[in-house]
Amino acid sequence: MTMNPPPSSSALDEETARAELYGLLATLFYAPPEAALLAQLRLAPTEAPAAGGFLEEPWRQLVGVARDMDDASIQREHDALFGGVGKPEVYVFASHYLTGFLNEKPLAQLRNDLAALGLARDPATMPETEDHVAYLMEVMRFLIAGDDVAVSNLTQQAAFFAQHVQPWMDGLCDAIEGHPRARFYAALSQFTRAFIGVEQQGFDLLT
Repeated sequence: MTMNPPPSSSALDEETARAELYGLLATLFYAPPEAALLAQLRLAPTEAPAAGGFLEEPWRQLVGVARDMDDASIQREHDALFGGVGKPEVYVFASHYLTGFLNEKPLAQLRNDLAALGLARDPATMPETEDHVAYLMEVMRFLIAGDDVAVSNLTQQAAFFAQHVQPWMDGLCDAIEGHPRARFYAALSQFTRAFIGVEQQGFDLLT
């Protein structure tokens, strides 16, 4: 994955950057980040091509925190927040934030919508349920970068985002940023919140 500072300067580059950012968020939320990814993040540019871009400062903060922390500290933070046996410190499942419980109606609706898109989770590679934040981010990446324009298009992106991403993202970000052990992931959360806000504004222009 190539780290490009958002926003980008042309329509094609912007779509590529959007897909890459969704993919990056999926990777960072799903598992403790590998050393190679963290090394790439630390070398990422922190100045957007257009000065003053809305994502520039939260991106700068994220890269700065990655540079200040070592790999092991970031990996331990991921485990402390999202891992462990039993109840995690921070839930990363949409159903929890939408209903207060896991495996509820939002997950059933999500599965129906994924099936309509021709998508399904592979339990061999991802044992978690489909409403995991990383899975949803990866679906958004696919809806931007996929080859089948009947599926990967702005209409499908907007519908999936409105139904399954935007409604609960503030709750997740609040939980992460309010955790006393969150430093790297607090910065990631702030960037995620800003990115989701930009996406929301973009989709609003379609209506």
